[in-house]
Amino acid sequence: MAVRARHGDGTDEVHDRSHVQGLDGLRGLAALYVLLFHCWLLTFPGFPHNSGPSWLGWLMYGRLAVVFFLVLSGFSLAITPARRGWQLGGGARFLRRRAWRILPPYWAALALSLAVAWFVVPASHYGPPTGRTLLVYGLVLQDLFTAPTPNGAFWSIGVEAELYLLFPLFLLVRRRLGAVVLVAGVTLLVVAHGLAAANGTPVEGMNRLTPDLAPVFVAGLVGAGIVTAPERVRRLPWHWLAALTAAPALALVAVKGSVWTVDHYFWVDLAVVPAMTMLLAAVATGRPAFLTRLLATRPIRTLGNFSYSLYLIHLPIVMLVVRKLAPHVVSPGLPTFCFTLLLAAPASVLGAWLFAEVFELPFKRNRSWKAMRAAPAQPNRHGADAGVGADGREEVTARSR
Repeated sequence: MAVRARHGDGTDEVHDRSHVQGLDGLRGLAALYVLLFHCWLLTFPGFPHNSGPSWLGWLMYGRLAVVFFLVLSGFSLAITPARRGWQLGGGARFLRRRAWRILPPYWAALALSLAVAWFVVPASHYGPPTGRTLLVYGLVLQDLFTAPTPNGAFWSIGVEAELYLLFPLFLLVRRRLGAVVLVAGVTLLVVAHGLAAANGTPVEGMNRLTPDLAPVFVAGLVGAGIVTAPERVRRLPWHWLAALTAAPALALVAVKGSVWTVDHYFWVDLAVVPAMTMLLAAVATGRPAFLTRLLATRPIRTLGNFSYSLYLIHLPIVMLVVRKLAPHVVSPGLPTFCFTLLLAAPASVLGAWLFAEVFELPFKRNRSWKAMRAAPAQPNRHGADAGVGADGREEVTARSR
């Protein structure tokens, strides 16, 4: 569906954004789930055991939000290359734009998180951040080196940054050797690593996760081919295929429970990726209609517009409510969860919106300092609610473990 946008100078610009709006909405809902997950995680001790009410058990699987966001990231980044014969148009240019888009809000959130962790409440039981924290997290090296964390949600930003570096190589393999070779090559290496581990279940820490999660990102990249696929392929019932593919993995999680699932995330990640990729293909082709209409509504689209900021700053807010405010107001357990949900959730959303207005959206709307300085004279040309830039590349990363 073509969308006509009226510019401040009176001219019109037409963009094909039907699939983009859907992706924005998915980002917003996924970021909201990450927020709810952390409200649950900090309220009920004993993770991965469920010490809370059983009816809240669906909030325990924050790691699967990581998987979905990585699939979504690979999918969104590959849309424009897919339309150009899988040509990237310059690796250096791509990385420069990614840095411009991702780093300013990340560094601002890092400063905020450091202030909260130093002066209000530490972000982990390892104590307050150190000088090593500033170096490791400032250079986005947290997937390679350990340091006391200023914000427990930042681990995945390091994974994402490393995948950006590999993205040009993935596209090259896709263009030269095809989708099957790319997916099979990356996945088989990871499966071989998993099978070689003790008991066939690798023990995952908080570092060096990029190789394990690369197939997730690659699946999204390959799935972006749906935008140029023949009509007979686009007409396939991707939403039903996604549901059928997801059913066995969801049933396994339900039967085995949270402890088994968390201990086997290495394999669960791979099991859910096909369904997630098919869901993105379904949304990109406008199905199911009720879902695409929901995702295109203004509240959800707006939430998706600043979902990166929501991911970056929500955890210090939730920790402040749970650790500093709730103990003086309500009893532990479900009352604390309800209190946190009522206070921290809206505070996080409002705070993220304000944060994004200063530290995220200006970099989303403009591609350089020169363009940003000229912005008051030339209002936003690409639409504040667009999930991708003018080049069609994905503009938001939000993750959770």
